[in-house]
Parts: sequence; structure tokens; C-alpha cells
Amino acid sequence: MTQPLLQATIPVLASLDLAESEAFYTLRLGFATRARHADYLIVERDGCELHFWRCDDRHIAQNTSCYVRADTRALHADFTQRGLALEPPQERAWGMRELYVIDPHGNLLKFGEAV
Repeated sequence: MTQPLLQATIPVLASLDLAESEAFYTLRLGFATRARHADYLIVERDGCELHFWRCDDRHIAQNTSCYVRADTRALHADFTQRGLALEPPQERAWGMRELYVIDPHGNLLKFGEAV
């Protein structure tokens, strides 16, 4: 059997401060650091990888988002237990239950699952 040509989609998000991003994603969202360089960060949780590049323009991060398929209710409980104050997941008109998290630099993470 041949290996698929496309194997994963990995968002690359802007970070104004990689140490701050690393702390938020590991402490508040439960990711683990996989690689840390002067201008690049990789975190992972449950097979989901996120990459961050060092950026000085807040406007870029505030206008960036990514969508992650996930168990939104379980994540809401986990993130809340980790100290985040979040609205509970909402059912959207397009048939998805979604949980929104905005990181310290403005990146929007949309966690979603089919209703």
C-alpha cells in the first residue's frame, strides 16, 4: 500500500513572544513542547501539532485563526480546570459545536465537532 501524498495539516501561527506562547499552550491548553528555537516553537497534544513563528506585528496574529476537530465539551472542562475563563461550546447553524479560544497574541483557535 502506498503512503498518502498528504499526511497532515499543521497551522503555523504568529507569536509576539515565543516564551509567552509556550507557557500559554502548555499550562492552559495542555500541549507539550516538541521543539523550541530562537524564532520557532512547536507544541503537540493528542497528535495535534501547532507551530509558531516569531513575529513583531500583532495585527497578523489578531487576524489569524485555525480550526481543530475536537471533543469540545471535554476540552472546555479541561481548559477551565487549567484556569481559562471560557464560554461553553456553542452549537452553530452550520452543524458544528464550537469552542473558541483566543491566545495572548490574538490567534483564534476554533475547536469543533459535528453536532
